[in-house]
Amino acid sequence: MSNWVNIAQDKSTGIELVHAHFKGFAYAPHLHSSYLIGVTELGHQQFNCRRKVIDSYQGQVFMLEPEEIHDGNAPDPLGFTYKMMHLDPAWLKKSYDGLFKESFELSIESTLRSDSQLSHLILSTYNILNNNESQLMKDTYLDLLLESLVNKKILYKREESIHTLPNIASELKEILHESLFQDLDLQTLSTLVQTDRFYINRVFKKNFNCSPHQYLIQLRLNKAKELLKKGLSAATVASYLCFSDQSHLGRWFRRCYGITLNQYQKACTNVLDLS
Repeated sequence: MSNWVNIAQDKSTGIELVHAHFKGFAYAPHLHSSYLIGVTELGHQQFNCRRKVIDSYQGQVFMLEPEEIHDGNAPDPLGFTYKMMHLDPAWLKKSYDGLFKESFELSIESTLRSDSQLSHLILSTYNILNNNESQLMKDTYLDLLLESLVNKKILYKREESIHTLPNIASELKEILHESLFQDLDLQTLSTLVQTDRFYINRVFKKNFNCSPHQYLIQLRLNKAKELLKKGLSAATVASYLCFSDQSHLGRWFRRCYGITLNQYQKACTNVLDLS
């Protein structure tokens, strides 16, 4: 396998997504203006940073702060593959302000972590951004990722403070029911209920055993069934319900119900062709 680099960008956040594979020499010493957060998917990645040689193996997390000089090479003949996200410091600060309702600056204590849960969360977040999932789903996973990177004392402090807040779960649920046909994001939801995103996720999950984005997906899938029964095309239904396209709706439909859109519509209507 020769060297390759695939780059994409999430339009809503500006986060740059990099999926790459290198053999031998990868890149010379350089720096970025963004935070780098990634996972070594395969092989053995080696780089110099903070006056140390860092060896990252499959499943390990690597993180760098802005303007940290680093290089890269593959000590093993098969090379290494990684997925990585570039997080803009201004976006990160604004996101933390909305998450905790207080100013916070991220500090990376270690460039390498062996943490399977964090590794899974980073890869899941990367894939959700890359697959253009709903804005609410993107926001939820990004918030979970940002929470996992802060000092645990900050989380404990926020957990303690939210016990005195009113239960707004029913209000959140009502807003989600009203948002079937518009792309809702967590910051808008936060503004509507006048509390931070940290509390929104916790109070909703405590009351309904799922996150707001999971609940909204189920509402939209149920509505999709109604619209398909009426004979609307899958492409039209997907567009109405804020899925990125028909394939996106189809993936969720099959994941939750075990059948395709075409199979469902043929069984419930006289429509024989979804195209």
